[in-house]
Amino acid sequence: MAVQPGRNDLKAQSWPMARSAQSLGLAYIGIVNGLFATLRRLDVAEANRLAEAAGMDPGYVRCWCDAAYAFGYLEAEGERFRLSEAGAAMDPQAPETLMPVAVQAMLNMHMAERAAELMRSGARPGEQVMAERATLLPWFGPMLEASFSAFFAETIGPGVPIFAEVDARGGLVVDLGCGNGWYLRALARRFPNLRGVGLDGFAENIAQAQRLAEKDGLGERLRFAPGDAHEFTLDGPADIIAMNRALHHVWEAGGAVFIRRLRDNLRPGGAAVIWEPDWPADRAALRAPARRGFAFQNLTEYVQGNHLLRAEEIAEAFAAEGMQPEIHRFGEGPEAVVVARRAS
Repeated sequence: MAVQPGRNDLKAQSWPMARSAQSLGLAYIGIVNGLFATLRRLDVAEANRLAEAAGMDPGYVRCWCDAAYAFGYLEAEGERFRLSEAGAAMDPQAPETLMPVAVQAMLNMHMAERAAELMRSGARPGEQVMAERATLLPWFGPMLEASFSAFFAETIGPGVPIFAEVDARGGLVVDLGCGNGWYLRALARRFPNLRGVGLDGFAENIAQAQRLAEKDGLGERLRFAPGDAHEFTLDGPADIIAMNRALHHVWEAGGAVFIRRLRDNLRPGGAAVIWEPDWPADRAALRAPARRGFAFQNLTEYVQGNHLLRAEEIAEAFAAEGMQPEIHRFGEGPEAVVVARRAS
């Protein structure tokens, strides 16, 4: 019989998790206030100089520097600080940046607090909870971009043939719920003939997306505008309507009606390209490392009025509306892309 851990053993195992949460909280403060990026530029600086250069309050920055030193993000030389290897990795511009880990951790804590409160009443306030913390929303798009853009460019883009088909005829891709526009920018870099339109319900996201497209020299091919994914309208039919991990945001409000709207806004032969985290049919699969976070994400989605979907149910919904779906799975299973073509 396996020996069960005693209460003291469980406590000993739990404290490091609490310290990890504190560590990621410190990293988040440094990311959103530009402290890691500023200290990388300065190389070495006293806390007051760092505060001045970052435009922050010196008292807060002094306390942050001490804490960041304690948790290994900074090295100290007397009263001067420089980034450690861990601190340099938290710079959003660092190769393989760890920024999304810290941002996701803070988003998780925000959503956990909201779930704890709302569980009493059963209220599901919707996606507006994403904008309840002033520092979180501007970093949501960069978090997704840093987490998924390389995977998309190296694996999904080459693995979904319709992108190349539409590129060959200079077609139009519409991205619903585009966030900061990273998905369209990744497509435009790989497929030079594609044109793109991104729609999003948050003005902050639209402004950020347009700014980044201009910065990348893609402003003539990509445009971004406010738009409600639930009731979007297009100037004309699209070759591809893409949703990047966003279909579950509109599903409970009427999945069949929404699928018909997608179909009716596509050219004959065009396709909906739906990238979703694939909810497993067997609960036991949630304990696999690659899927473990899905269960927590599903709870946070419930707060927003959503739930995660199985790739098969998405494909079945498209088939019921006369479209031809196929499922592509990536990332050893957890990531699914459903391509559903409208009849020619």
